[in-house]
Amino acid sequence: MGAVSCRQGQHTQVAASHKQGGNLQGSWARAWKSLWSGLGTIRSGLEELWELRGHQCLHQEPLEPAPLLSEWPVPQFISLFLPEFPLRPIRGQQQLKILGLVAKGSFGTVLKVLDCAQEAVFAVKVLPKVKVLQMDTLRQCKEEVSIQRQINHPFVHSLGDSWQGKRHLFINFWCFAVCNYCSTDLYSLWSAVGCFPEASVRLFAAELVLVLCYLHDLGIIHRDVKMENILLDERGHLKLTDFGLSRHLPQGARAYTICGTLQYMAPEVLSGGPYNHAADWWSLGVLLFSLATGKFPVAAKKDHVAMLASVTHCDSEIPASLNQGLSLLLHELLCQNPLHRLRYLHHFQVHPFFRGVAFDPEILQKQPVNFVMEAQATQPSPSESMFFKDFDCDLESFLVHPIPD
Repeated sequence: MGAVSCRQGQHTQVAASHKQGGNLQGSWARAWKSLWSGLGTIRSGLEELWELRGHQCLHQEPLEPAPLLSEWPVPQFISLFLPEFPLRPIRGQQQLKILGLVAKGSFGTVLKVLDCAQEAVFAVKVLPKVKVLQMDTLRQCKEEVSIQRQINHPFVHSLGDSWQGKRHLFINFWCFAVCNYCSTDLYSLWSAVGCFPEASVRLFAAELVLVLCYLHDLGIIHRDVKMENILLDERGHLKLTDFGLSRHLPQGARAYTICGTLQYMAPEVLSGGPYNHAADWWSLGVLLFSLATGKFPVAAKKDHVAMLASVTHCDSEIPASLNQGLSLLLHELLCQNPLHRLRYLHHFQVHPFFRGVAFDPEILQKQPVNFVMEAQATQPSPSESMFFKDFDCDLESFLVHPIPD
């Protein structure tokens, strides 16, 4: 519009000069002066047009080639997941081989994947984009990546990478060398051996205390502390993983979302809140009770309402055969009132059950956990693998009919 009005102004000025008459020299002088003035107006109009192009997308032909204009704006099905999930070229996904299935839950599937280029085995969480949007969990997915990028702790699996394809989101959240492929999760080990030796319960308890204190100091609540979310490395030490339900919760703040795994959820979570970081300590109590006794303190129910009634009206019966210090610890963690639960590091450091334990990651990691290493040595190697031409798109058939682990 600016360019059109400028040209009209030019013609008006030139036409006016011919109507005035007078000598030829004066007419030509006035005409040239008018033309020069008009050219200046045209120049100003072009500058205005160029400046306008910088602020909005014009439907006219661009004045200069703009090779990136055809790629902008980014399609919404990609831009919605940025910047936490950058777009990865297909050629980068062609180096991935699926070795097996780790877990399958309501929020996504976790696969064991071999990266041929890095010669490393990863666990990759796969989340279908359509399902993320349908379940309205986009914000939670982004927060999961944000939290894991913030964490750096020897007993937490750090985030390896996160990216998106055309159909899926990928969160690569732990890594082993190829020779350490047989590392397992705590639940699989517990299912195989039942009760753990007291020394192992003490070690795992100390390592998890350090992890939870670290997370809570950062203002992070995990909300899904359970055996399935704890992996064991090649020396038998634990790694907390899967921050899919975690969120930033500053000290003094409260949460209200009912989430987690029913048998591990604290009473205040089951009731819909308010709750805070103390809920993680209840989950730790359930986990340690299970490791020490071979069973859960309260049987699983069909929903959170029935679970709340069972947890509230049934105090956990701790076997008399347990060590007195361990029995006391479980009572103090599985306390109905969150204000009375153990929660601070110095409380655990002086606790009778942890007498002689150094709450230092380097010291705790020095000794291998022999019975864990022996159990892992008996695990079979993967029998087959799948190599995909397009890892993202070819996943559809695999997630419906996965290969055996």
